[in-house]
Amino acid sequence: MTQEKIYEELDEIFQDVFDDSSIHVDETTTADDIDDWDSLEHINLIVAIEKRFGMKFTMTEVTEMKNVGEMVDIVSERMTIE
Repeated sequence: MTQEKIYEELDEIFQDVFDDSSIHVDETTTADDIDDWDSLEHINLIVAIEKRFGMKFTMTEVTEMKNVGEMVDIVSERMTIE
């Protein structure tokens, strides 16, 4: 799966989790860019991403991700390995 396709999938996930069809993420998107992105929604977001891509993030990955670009890198790497 290309990174472009991963971003398209993430747009859908973010729109669903935050109930906002105007959200479009890119590599620099952070929690500061989305109004309702708090710690609870972060958990919901991680679970939704794991389900969509059929993978699990490690606790270290979850706590060290600084932006959506880093999230895409991890998803892309996992999909290449599997």
